[in-house]
Amino acid sequence: MAAEAKTEAKTEAKTEAKTEAKRAIALVETAATKPAPAAATGAAGVKKTMEEGAAKARATMEQGMQQATKTAEGFYKAAEEAAEFGRGNIEALTKATQMLTSGMQDLGKQYFAMSQSMTDHAMESAKALAAVKSLKEAADIQTAFAKASLERTMTETAKLQEAAFRLAEQAGAPIAARMSLAAEKFGKPLAA
Repeated sequence: MAAEAKTEAKTEAKTEAKTEAKRAIALVETAATKPAPAAATGAAGVKKTMEEGAAKARATMEQGMQQATKTAEGFYKAAEEAAEFGRGNIEALTKATQMLTSGMQDLGKQYFAMSQSMTDHAMESAKALAAVKSLKEAADIQTAFAKASLERTMTETAKLQEAAFRLAEQAGAPIAARMSLAAEKFGKPLAA
C-alpha cells in the first residue's frame, strides 16, 4: 500500500512538474514571438521567465515529494499499528486457548472424580444388597441408594455446570477485551 501511495505521489509530482515546464516554455515562446524593443531586453526577459519557470517547477516538485513522504509515513504507521493489533489478537487467542485447555482438564478431573464416587457408592450398595436377609431390607437399601445417587448426581452436576460457566467466562475474557479494544480503536473517525 505504501509503495503504491509513493508511486502515485511521484506520478502526481512529475505531472505537476511537466505542467509547470510547459507553462515556462509557453512563456518563453510568447516572449520570443513578441517584438522586443531591444534584443538585450528580450534575452533578459526570456532568461527571467525561464528562471521563474524553473523555480516554480522546483517548488512544485519539492511540495510533491514532501506530500509523498508524508503519505508514505502515514501508511507505514497504519501498517505498524495493524500489525501490532494483530499480534495482540493472537496473544489473546493463545491465552484464551490455554485457559480453556487447562479448564477442560480440570473439568475432566472433576467428572472422573464424580464418576468414581458414584461407582464406589454403587459398589457399597451392591455389597449391602448381597448381605440382606429380607426383601423389605433389600427394598430399603435400594431406595436409599437411588435417593442418595440422585442427590449426588444433582449436586455434582450443578458443581460441574458452575465450573463450566466460570471456565467459559475466564477463557472468553481475553477475546472480549480485544473486541472492546477493537470497537474503541476502530470506532473513532480517522484523523484527517
